[in-house]
Amino acid sequence: MTDLYSIPVKTASGETTSLENYKGKLILVVNTASKCGFTKQYKGLEALYDQYKDRGLTVLGFPCNQFGKQEPGSDDEIQEFCELNFGVSFPVYAKLDVNGPTAHPLFVELKKRAPGLLGTEGIKWNFTKFLISKDGKEIKRYAPKDTPESLQEEIERML
Repeated sequence: MTDLYSIPVKTASGETTSLENYKGKLILVVNTASKCGFTKQYKGLEALYDQYKDRGLTVLGFPCNQFGKQEPGSDDEIQEFCELNFGVSFPVYAKLDVNGPTAHPLFVELKKRAPGLLGTEGIKWNFTKFLISKDGKEIKRYAPKDTPESLQEEIERML
């Protein structure tokens, strides 16, 4: 099993880092998009982050343009959009792919450990969410239609 914390990820500014800084925290990983019907969930994700960050939750956004080309902007444009429209203060990383042969290794591992309905691994749409326990062993997957607010009970349990 791959160590989630050691998988390299790129920041929006192009630096290579990993999730190592989040070890010991509850992590909510979300594949995001700026021009999607679910884009308004940024507001709920920011509210969760604000409410629980001092107790150990972090929210990490990973923009993806694989679903209806709903994330066409550059990494800089995405950052600006998130800050101006939703006041996003949680980390939003560089754009990546979540499915197919170019799927980022983080999402390959998340899909393997938390398959979707009927055991399918593919991500169906933007705003699929993965809640990773503080020890990185328990991963829960949520569908795009699951609002950030609907995760509060599980976040409370896992904190």
